[in-house]
Amino acid sequence: MRVLLLTFLLLATGQSIAATDPVSVIKETTNELAQLIDDRRDTYSENPEALKDEIKAILLPTIDEIYSARLVLGRHGRGKEREQIEAFANALANQLLNRYATALLDYDLNDRVEILPLAGDNTERQTRVRTRVRLENGERAPVDYVMRKTEQGWQVFDVIVEGISYVATFRSQIDREIRQSSFEKMLERLESGQYQVEVDD
Repeated sequence: MRVLLLTFLLLATGQSIAATDPVSVIKETTNELAQLIDDRRDTYSENPEALKDEIKAILLPTIDEIYSARLVLGRHGRGKEREQIEAFANALANQLLNRYATALLDYDLNDRVEILPLAGDNTERQTRVRTRVRLENGERAPVDYVMRKTEQGWQVFDVIVEGISYVATFRSQIDREIRQSSFEKMLERLESGQYQVEVDD
């Protein structure tokens, strides 16, 4: 369940055009994703690729992919061309989506997410929206969206699930893979599916 939760929350960060503050971005997009699946659950069950395409079209373009990818790459991203960073960001997001998107069909996302009011120090450079997600066993898992304001509005660049950062989790794995080979070989293996990032489930 944690794998599904992390993947859902990582991908469910598209920004509603009407949303002008961080909390509204999370709230409206969570509702949008739930409605998308509820309206066409049977169709997506028969055609999983359609679900992946819908999620990609709605969500991926509005994530702060480049900034997040550079954080994941750390020192390995220094000096890389934007095209290389974009290729890495797309490969990572596509791998997660292809692996777990259809699992969302087995869950009712409505009323699972409680979005808390902003608390603590918040700036346009970094704001954290805290949520609590109800798991199958009834427990509520803390999930925080780390956001910043860009030219496109408020966007998510990290998700912290039960204290575990998406950026930190993947950065250590990518660092190890690059040190064993190279950035180019890591990217080629990631795009082809030969290299799979791991998420603690």
